[in-house]
Amino acid sequence: MRKQIGMGAAFVATAALLAACSSDPEPAETAETTSAEPTVSTSEAPEAIDASGQTLTIWTDAEREGAIQTVADTFEAETGATVEIVQKNFEDLRNDFIAQVPTGEGPDITVGAHDWAGALVEAGVVNTVDLGETADDFEQVAIDAFTYDGQLYGLPYATEAIALIQNADLVGDTAPTTWDEMIAMSEEAGFEDRPFILFTNGTSGDGYSAYPLQTSFGAPVFVQDESGSYTTEVGMGGEAGQAFAQFLYDNGSAGTGYFSDTIDYDTSNQLFADGESPFILQGPWMPFFDDDSMNLVVSPMVSAGGETAAPFVGVQGFYVSSQSENTLLANQFLTNYMATEDAQRALYEADPRLPALTALAEEFSADPITAGFVASAAQGVPMPSIPQMGDVWDFWNAAEIQLITGTADDPAGTWDSMVSELEAAIG
Repeated sequence: MRKQIGMGAAFVATAALLAACSSDPEPAETAETTSAEPTVSTSEAPEAIDASGQTLTIWTDAEREGAIQTVADTFEAETGATVEIVQKNFEDLRNDFIAQVPTGEGPDITVGAHDWAGALVEAGVVNTVDLGETADDFEQVAIDAFTYDGQLYGLPYATEAIALIQNADLVGDTAPTTWDEMIAMSEEAGFEDRPFILFTNGTSGDGYSAYPLQTSFGAPVFVQDESGSYTTEVGMGGEAGQAFAQFLYDNGSAGTGYFSDTIDYDTSNQLFADGESPFILQGPWMPFFDDDSMNLVVSPMVSAGGETAAPFVGVQGFYVSSQSENTLLANQFLTNYMATEDAQRALYEADPRLPALTALAEEFSADPITAGFVASAAQGVPMPSIPQMGDVWDFWNAAEIQLITGTADDPAGTWDSMVSELEAAIG
């Protein structure tokens, strides 16, 4: 289960916001008080329809079941519909959805991650979602994430992305804005050997963590079209990709030694927690956010190549089955009930991920830790949801490991070969 962001103080503040900003909810349960679950206001929704006799089935995991049930209770009361909520393991949702929707045994709606979209669309099991003007209320990266071939296939509710985390007790509380500035801050504080922790997958490679640096050179993994949808055109070739490859090589074992294949996930976290490095690129799920023992600053990743350092953004949301017999009702439930601030606030309280609804993202950004991750996600790009993304990782990670270990002494040629092999693999 993921870690809570913003630490304990943020959740006391969140409980207060529930009382102050919602017209009728009770405060959520906190360490100090225990209250009834909030009811969800739908004052912004249009006049409710009469859906008596209709049933919506929703699949979700345990973390979000209670919040969805709260919204469902209001929906039932106002429309006459019946909502059946089925709890499943999150790891099983995608495969079960693909397997059961064609048989008529699947749900009308399921919780899911945005990068399932390609597989769901290719399997023919998911329908488009019409948010109308409501789409403007969400962070653009969240809408882009659920957009596939120019069509919106889900209602987003939460985002998450890695960001630059610094130990302010070691390098001060001013966030750097460039790679050179970050390295200078580290060296001035006496961290010449380990100024920054990036690769956390050891010898397996970590293209995910390195992606903000790669995009800062203008080398996206795949090209996006005007709608925000990913095409199958590999975008990390050419001079931009070669420049990034040279950067990895120059900062690997053949150069500065800043990048290494000897640090795995747990080791990287421990090194940072022990004050052995002042900067790390990681997410809000890190254990050092569990209490206030470290003086931390979170900000968007610095640029090394001159362009915006854009991390991958993961987005959570809701899909509608292509075989639903109540498609209009399902869209009404999502657009007029699940898309409200109260509903999405309840989801945040149940499973604290960064809100995709812009108003809530701004609201919770009163906490500086949360604000840093929100800013990072805002300049990020969705993890590609096209099926071809599954072919990328092995080629990509292997090339990066060769570059940082110095086993490939021709950075441009190594990168070009990786791109050519990837293009051949995806046809």
